This record gives sequence, structure tokens and C-alpha cells, in this order.
Amino acid sequence: MQKGIRLNDGHVTYLGLLAKKDGTRRGSLSKKSSDNTKWHTKWFALLQNMLFYFESESSSRPSGLYLLEGCVCDRSPSPKPSLSAKECLEKQYYFTVSFNHENQKALELRTEDVKDCDEWVAAISHASYRNLANEHETLMQKYLHLLQIVETEKTVAKQLRQQIEDGEIEIERLKSEIAAKLKDNEKIQSSPTTAPSDDDSEIKKIKKVQSFLRGWMCRRKWKTIIQDYIRSPHAESMRKRNQVVFSMLEAEAEYVQQLHILVNNFLRPLRMAASSKKPPITHDDVSSIFLNSETIMFLHQIFYQGLKARIASWPTLVLADLFDILLPMLNIYQEFVRNHQYSLQILAHCKQNRDFDKLLKQYEAKPDCEERTLETFLTYPMFQIPRYILTLHELLAHTPHEHVERNSLDYAKSKLEELSRIMHDEVSETENIRKNLAIERMIVEGCEILLDTSQTFVRQGSLIQVPMSEKGKITRGRLGSLSLKKEGEKQCFLFSKHLIICTRGSGGKLHLTKNGVVSLIDCTLIEEPEGTDDESKSDKSGQDMEHLDFKIVVEPKDSQSFTIILVASSRQEKSAWTSDISQCIDNIRCNGLMMNAFEENSKVTVPQMIKSDASLYCDDVDIRFSKMMNSCKVLQIRYASVERLLERLTDLRFLSIDFLNTFLHSYRVFTSADVVLDKLITIYKKPISAIPARSLELFFASSQNNKLLYGEPPKSPRASRKFSSPPPLAITKTSSPNRRRKLSLNIPIITGGKALDLAALSCSSNGYASMYSTMSPFSKTTLDINKLYVSSPITSKIPDEGEGKTDKADEVSLSKQDVSVREESDNDQIQSDEAEAEVSPTKSPTTPKNVKCKNSSEFSLFSYNNGMVMSSCRELDNNRSALSAASAFAIATAGANEGTPTKEKYRRMSLASTGFPTDQRNGDKEFVIRRAATNRVLNVLRHWVSKHSQDFETNTELKMKVISFLEEVMHDPELLTQERKAAANIIRTLTQEDPGDNQICLEEVLQMAEGGKSEPYENQSALEIAEQLTLLDHLVFKVIPYEEFFGQGWMKNDKNEKTPYIMKTTKHFNDISNLIATEILRSEDVTVRVAVIEKWVAVADICRCLHNYNAVLEITSSLNRSSIFRLKKTWLKVSKQTKTVIDKLQKLVSSEGRFKNLREALKNCDPPCVPYLGMYLTDLAFIEEGTPNYTEDNLVNFSKMRMISHIIREIRQFQQTAYKIDYQPKAALYLLDGSSVMDEEGLYEASLRIEPKVPN
Repeated sequence: MQKGIRLNDGHVTYLGLLAKKDGTRRGSLSKKSSDNTKWHTKWFALLQNMLFYFESESSSRPSGLYLLEGCVCDRSPSPKPSLSAKECLEKQYYFTVSFNHENQKALELRTEDVKDCDEWVAAISHASYRNLANEHETLMQKYLHLLQIVETEKTVAKQLRQQIEDGEIEIERLKSEIAAKLKDNEKIQSSPTTAPSDDDSEIKKIKKVQSFLRGWMCRRKWKTIIQDYIRSPHAESMRKRNQVVFSMLEAEAEYVQQLHILVNNFLRPLRMAASSKKPPITHDDVSSIFLNSETIMFLHQIFYQGLKARIASWPTLVLADLFDILLPMLNIYQEFVRNHQYSLQILAHCKQNRDFDKLLKQYEAKPDCEERTLETFLTYPMFQIPRYILTLHELLAHTPHEHVERNSLDYAKSKLEELSRIMHDEVSETENIRKNLAIERMIVEGCEILLDTSQTFVRQGSLIQVPMSEKGKITRGRLGSLSLKKEGEKQCFLFSKHLIICTRGSGGKLHLTKNGVVSLIDCTLIEEPEGTDDESKSDKSGQDMEHLDFKIVVEPKDSQSFTIILVASSRQEKSAWTSDISQCIDNIRCNGLMMNAFEENSKVTVPQMIKSDASLYCDDVDIRFSKMMNSCKVLQIRYASVERLLERLTDLRFLSIDFLNTFLHSYRVFTSADVVLDKLITIYKKPISAIPARSLELFFASSQNNKLLYGEPPKSPRASRKFSSPPPLAITKTSSPNRRRKLSLNIPIITGGKALDLAALSCSSNGYASMYSTMSPFSKTTLDINKLYVSSPITSKIPDEGEGKTDKADEVSLSKQDVSVREESDNDQIQSDEAEAEVSPTKSPTTPKNVKCKNSSEFSLFSYNNGMVMSSCRELDNNRSALSAASAFAIATAGANEGTPTKEKYRRMSLASTGFPTDQRNGDKEFVIRRAATNRVLNVLRHWVSKHSQDFETNTELKMKVISFLEEVMHDPELLTQERKAAANIIRTLTQEDPGDNQICLEEVLQMAEGGKSEPYENQSALEIAEQLTLLDHLVFKVIPYEEFFGQGWMKNDKNEKTPYIMKTTKHFNDISNLIATEILRSEDVTVRVAVIEKWVAVADICRCLHNYNAVLEITSSLNRSSIFRLKKTWLKVSKQTKTVIDKLQKLVSSEGRFKNLREALKNCDPPCVPYLGMYLTDLAFIEEGTPNYTEDNLVNFSKMRMISHIIREIRQFQQTAYKIDYQPKAALYLLDGSSVMDEEGLYEASLRIEPKVPN
């Protein structure tokens, strides 16, 4: 049997030598031996698809041959070197040649140069006869195709030559005919002319008439064609397209001017100032604030000049190439956008320098700036790209699909939308800084705390501040007095850390009141302050203001305490203010309830647990974070799934007020009210589910397993499964029989705006027992708060070091006092070892001085981080207050009487202290989690019900479901008194109407207008019309539900179904504008028309004084209509004074600079006010365009929701404050009577009748 294949050995040797001489690739390679143990260096030569190898380069005969047809050559990784290997494998590069059948072993080769390795791999990969054959076939096909093309071209060329020859023959023939005609013409001219006959003259007349008729018919036909085209959709589309382009030119000119002011009035002067002898700012800060600003100005100057050149060649408008110039420069914009937040932070930091602030105010006072601030100019480039996107949308809407520019415009729009998404995020993240700087600029005295970029703006509005009497009392009778409403009205601004109280001065400027900057960390909120019986009997004039006031007790650590009493205009407004203030206080104190419940040892606190929880700052598949912190010092959410948003809403460790407000405004976009309510019910019934599964280990980690607190994954997932439902509290033999009852009494709950009573938590039986157990065995000594008793007023201080024992503790009277244990620290101090126990009076004016612990540094009962201060915020009922106070006092005296313990020993007191088994401590934690979960559910429901009552007014099923759930909560036997009271307050808010707003509603006005008859215009005074117009505008504006502002429903085809109230507002605006134009055009007498115009201008000026800017725009837009504006004879008779007022009003409501003058007026006025709704709709369109509600990963764009929520917050501020204007049927019916109002065509026809067009 034949064992091998016979080859022509001589020929193979010849081919090997040929390969050695002229091969495609030649060189030395290391070849692995057959036993896979050693490598041998051979000299290889590649010829076509044959690989020869020789013993050396000088060998005359090949040692072997590999046929490469059908093989695969690839790089291979370096093998792991053995321990005995001496050669260095780092500089060796390997590749293998694999053959396509199983029995053939792969050829393994290596080189010492990576380039040589890659060239060998490429050469062997292409050494295939099949590849060459395929390439040859392809080239042959191309060759045949080109031959066919050449033959075709030859045929065409032959035909063209034939046509040229035929044309030359035809030209010669025509030339000969022309020559013959010219000869005949010369003969006719040379012959004598005959006399014209009468027939010839008649024929000429007929021809002349025929010529006139033909011309008239052609002109008539041409006119018909032109008119048909003018009325065609294509012409209408082109007109709108041209209008968009002209508007774009005006907007671009304005933008270039803004950039010019930014560079010339700020950038270049500040550069010069930075180079001065005593620079108020460094060059680095100037570069950081104005990054790429000058480059952007130069770019848009070029863009503007190109746009003007295109307009010059009108009606031919080619714009796509202009955007082709702009698109490559978008990376410059991108750098500006990404630097925007940092630039505003640097600006806020520099403004703390008085010299810089003074210099900046000088620059901003220049006439070119028009009272605009630097941060306003820095924000203009952020809005330019969205403006281009809107322009491109409009251009594409009016550009035919077959238009030559459509594809280019589509491409430009897609590129700009990508950058716009980044811009929206940056604008959203820096909006808070810009808002703070704008408010700080309005305050005459300045307010340095607003230059802190970590402050978050929450809400603003008008409240009445009640002045305190000399003895610190206030009678409720003064609350209803008219003088108090005028004198005590204050502008209040709530931030995440401070409450600013100002008065409004002349020109809209703000002035800080005495104690007008209130640090919320030092505040105690009392929502229902009660007056004495004598006061309530003696004065009943304040009954209309009953339950509208709330009290803030401020206890600064470095000055005397004081009280602020504020009165809201309605119960709903009061509830909104108190819920936001209490939530801000809770945010600052970082949920002291959870902090004390879950501390594990002296080195780990809840803020550190939050920092160690990677799910709160690391992006994941279902969440993306921003780089901005919220009010709880946790990264803001940029994109997230619905589940993660609901999880953040119910996370017991923190609840940011800005997140809560944004969520409640926007949840309808991505979920439903039933889903949110079901989530809250689940949290209440299964409290442990409120802790995210990924964070559960951090909460229940024992002090012996501290690694879990810093994010190390647990060895077993069992810990996250065993707490699927809250286990019952473990009652041990060492516990007091009343342990559970006392815990339920002493666990503090922040419900209904009531803040945290830390004394209650710290004095729980587990807390003080664990502290006491460090001094003596827990099994032998327990401390029962039931053994503490009260008798006489406090007359002595807590004993000093070694001053007494526990059986000599002083008796303390606490029956009418509230005790709070408060711990304070400076911002620079990470942890404080100082705690203060004090007794503060709440009702009796003769309460003795506060009791303070001298050696308070020895009893650090609570832990906190980064300057967090814990203080009591709401007095509890008498029983709980007495027990909590007694417990706190017992702990302090017990520690003092045992001598002076070291700081390290008593640095912290937590439920995880030594003295209790781990299971018992976990049981206490679960108990506190149940209380905190109940508090969170009630807190969210309170915000929801108080701020978004229309959700429950329009959805009866939802309302009944909430009431049913709250009634179920109230029947819970383990519910605390304060929790039960909070649930009852929410039910009361749902079921009772708010008596604070007695204003007539829009439906009542419309019903009365249907049956009534209006009086003529001449019988109405300008003041009556202005007041009733303001009342009607506000009634129409206030009923717009905020959910209509999402999704641009007012621009959709079914806008009347999606946004009926916005469309009613638009219709009301147009009806009033038509009414004004109709009234002007009603009379044929020019003097009457002039009087009507002057009267309506007076109405507009009164509306300006009433802050009804919507009516100002209604009237000025009516005067600018073509049917009114063209009345030249009428306008000549209008007085110069009236024209001056018109110019002032038009400048106020001009759309120039995104309504910059109107925005400034709104910023400087106090509600009530009626803004122009179109301004806000434009802002919302900027946000909506190019920014979808969901990302490609189906995550909710929460950054977009936050921006829309901030706009809605401003709108609702104006919606909620009603005008104190009485309804006057006479003027109101006239404004609502549309029976004689003309439409647009009727108005123009009437205008032409009064003043016909003058023929040219």
C-alpha cells in the first residue's frame, strides 16, 4: 500500500530555488518542532501559494514545502513562559497557519519584529490561487464592460459627426435662401411706392384693435395665472419660508450684537484689568469664564455676513452651504457648553471679591448692556443652537421634498440636535446658579450666602410678616387688619439652606429686612401656632385669616433667638410653604432618624454610607447621573428608568426637595398616579422594600463587618433575602416589660411638616441602656424612664464632673416644656465631639433659663458629618415631650454621675452599640425603618395633596383610593400619635375646600355673560375696563393645568383635545385683540377713532400698573395689526404723548432677546400678575425641540423634566396669587360680548372703506 504522495522532486527543488531568488516574501522565521517543545530557526521563502523553508539562507536545497491553498493565517498570543524558560518572550511575535482539515497540524511560526510578523501574515493570507483567479475574473469582467462602453461611444461619435455634416449642408441651403430673399427685397424697395388707399387705413385700424384685444387678453390671462399661483399652497409655503429666513437674519443680527457686547464690554476689559498692578481677577479665571467666547463671536460674524449675502440675492435663497460652514465648528460650541457650569461657578466665586464685584457692576451699567448681567450674556450661546433647530424645523416644514436643499438641511438639523441635547443638560444644571445670582443681584444690600453654588432655589412668593410686640406676643386679631397686609407684605425666597425675607423697594429692587437671612439649620417650624384664650375672646377680627399663619423659631448659636410669624393668602399656599420648609430642614439634617438608627460604630455614619453606596453616583444600565449635587449632597439624576425614579422617591436615607417637586410635576409623562400611589402603599406595608436591594447590606451590616459599609460585596446574598418582610421586634429578658411601648413613644417621626425630635430618638431605651451598659453590665443595671418623675421647675444645672451620683439627680419639671438635644458644628469641622441639651420654652413666657450641660463635650450623643446640625423642629404632644425630656435628662445625669468618661468611650451613641446582640439591634433597626417608611409615605402624600390638588379633583377614583388608604393607616394600632395626626390632616385637605380664595370663578363669569346684555364702549371708563380685563385674563390664566405644558400639545393637530385650556387662553387673547380693532374701526369719524385709540392706550398703561402684561400685549398687538397700522390719517391725529406711551409699552413686551424686558419686569414685580403665556410656551418649545422624553435605552430624560418643572414653578407662582378686584358685570360683559366683533378679513375691509388705498 502506498504510504506517501510522489512529487517531482527535481521540479520542486527548482521552484524552491526560484522562490529563494524571486519569492514574494523571504526571511528567517522560528518554526515550532513537531513535538511542541522547541523552536528552530529556518529560512523561509514564499512563491505564489507555496511556502519553502531552508536550513539557512545559504542552503542550495529546500528542506520542506507547505502548500498554502485554502489555509488561514492569523496572529496568535504569546504562550505563558515556563519556570525553566530562559529566553525572554516579550519580544517574540507569533502567528499560525491553519489548514482546513482535522488531521493536519497547524504550522506555528514566530518573529522578533511586529512589523515583520504583520507582513508575513498579510503575504500568506493573500497567497491563494483561488483569490488570484477571482481577481482575474473580476478584471476580465471590467475589461469587457469597458470594451462595450468604448464601442458605444464610437457609435455615438459617428452619429454626431453625421449630424454635424447634415447641419452644415442645411446651413449652406439657408444661406442661399437668405441671399435670394435679400435680392427680392432690394427689387421691391427700388420700385415706386403706390398711394395708400382707404382700404389700407381701415385694415390698419382693425389690426390695431386686434392688437389691443390680444394684449388685454394676454394680460388678463397672465393676471389669472399669477393670482392662482399666489393663492396656491406652494406660494404660501414659499412666503412663509422667506419670512422664516428674514426672521433668522434679524435674530442672527441680534445674537451677533450680544456676542459683541460680551466680548467688548466684559472679556477685553477684564483681560486688561487682570494685567493691572493690583488685578481683581486672574487671567486663568478670565479664560475659564469666557472660554471660546471670542471665537464664537468671530464665527457668527462670518455666518451673519454670509446670510446677508444670501438675502441680497433674493428671491433665490440657498442656505444649506451656510450651515455646512457652521457644522464643523460645533466642537467650539461643545467646549463652551461643557465649560458653562464651571464658568458660572468661577464667576460666583470671583464676585465674592469686592473689587471685582464693583468693577463688574460698572461694566454692566453701560448703556449697551441694557441692565443685563454678565451671566445673562454667558447664557445666550446656550440658546442659539435650539433657535437654529427651530428655524430648521420651520424651513423644512415649508421646503418641498424635491427641493435641492432639503437633504442638507435635514443633515444640519440632526447634527445640531445632537449638540442641543448636551446643551439642555448643561442649561438645566446651571439654571440653579443663574437663578441664585439673579436674586442676589436684585437685593440692594447684596447677599453673600447666595453666591454659594450649592444652594438650590425652591420657591418664592409674597407672605405677610406679623410684627412681634415688645413682650414677644402677637394677637391673632392683627392678622386680619388692612394695615398689616400693606405694611407687612414681604417677598420670601426659600432655598435649600436659607430663607430670605425682603421688602420690595422702588424700581423693583429688594431690601433685606432685619434678620432677613434665616439659616434653616437653626429653625424650628410650628405650623399651627395657638393664641391664648384671652386673645381669642378679646379680638375676633382675625377670623378670616384663621389657620393661614405659621411660625418659625430661629435659635442661632451665636446670637439671641427670635421668632418669625408669616401669613399666607390661602390654605393651599400655606401648606405648600410649610411642606417645603420642613423638607428643606429635613434635607439639611440628613434625616437624623435614619442617621441615629443605622450608625454602626464611631467611624461610620449615614452620610458615609451614602458615599459608599455606588448606586448613588455610578452610572448603570438603568440610570445616568449629572455632575451637579442636589440639596441632599447626592448627584442629580440625568436619565433613569421609572423603577429607579420611584426607588429614589422612597429611599429612606434622603429625599431631595428639588427631586420631589420635579417628580410630582412630571410623573404623568412617564407613569401614572395609580402606579405612584401603589408604590407608596407597598412601602407602607413592606417598609424594608423602601431600601434599595443593592443598598440593603449597607444598612444591616454589623460592626464586625465594616467592609460592607464601604461597598465591598457580601460573601453571600443571603443578607439581602432574609429581610423580605419586617420581622417583629425581639423582646429579650434583659429588656424592660414596657420596652415596645416606650420605643413607640420615643421614636421621632417627621410627618406633616414636623421635624425631628432628636431627644426622643436618643433617649429610646436601647440608646440610653447601651450607653449605660458601658459603665456597668447591662444584665444588672437598666434605666427605666417610668421611674423618672417631675415636680418643681428647673433651678439647678446638670452636675459637673464628680459632683454627684445618679440617686442625687435633681428633680425637673417638664410638664409644659419641650426638650431638644441639639448638636452643632462649624463647616470646617468634619465631626464634633460636642452635644448640648437644652430646655426651651414653648408656651409660658415665665419659663426659667435654659439648662445646659457644662461638660457637654463628654457626652456626644449623636453623629453627623460636614457641619450637619440636628435640632428639634416641632413640639410633640405633652406625654411624648415629657418622656423624651426625662429620657434625655436621665442619660446626661447618669453619665455625669459616674465620673468623667473619655471622649473616645462616649463619642457616639447608636443602636449598634455594644450591649445588645446583633439580632436585637437589627430588630430595632427594622422598627425604625417601619417608622421612617410611614413618615416618608405620609410626607410624599402631603406634598402631593397640598401642591397638586387638581390631580385629586379631576380623578375621583384616585382621591377615594388615597382616602381609603389613609383611613387604613389611621386604624393601625402601632401608629404613633403624630403619624395619625398627619394622616388626618391629609384627609382633611382632600375633603375640605380652601376658604382662602373667594374669587369668582371663570365658569360663573361665562354663565352670567350668556344671559346679560353689554353696554356700549362709550359708557365704560378706562379704569373699569382695565380692572375687569385683568380679572378675566387672570381667571383664564389660572385654570390652566400644568400637565398641559408637557409635550408641546398646543402645536399638535389635536391641540384642542390635548391642551384645551391653553387653546382657550389663546382664543381669549385673539378675541380681545379683535374687539379692540373692531372698536377702533367702528366709527367713520377720524376724531372718534383717535379718541378710541388713546383710551385703549390708557387701558394698557393701567394694566401695566396692575402687572397684567398679557393685556398690554393684547392691546399693543391689536394696534400693530395691518388693518389699524395702515390708517395714516388717523395716526397723524394721535397725540405725541400717546405715541410715547405706546412705544414704552411695545418695548416692554417686545420679543427681542427672548422677551428680555418682560422677563426683567416679571422679576421685579410682586404677584398678583398675569404674564404673557406665549413667552413660556416659547421656552418650553426650546426645551422640547430635539430633546426626547426617553433616551435610546428607554430611560426617562429627567434632566428635561427638571427644566420644564422650573418653568411650571414660575407659572404656578403667578397662577396661585389672586387679584383683589371685584367683579363688575357692566365692563366684564362688554369684554366678553363677541356678537359684533369682526374677523380678520372684515377688519381689513373696514379699514379699506375708511382709508382706501391710494393708487400709484
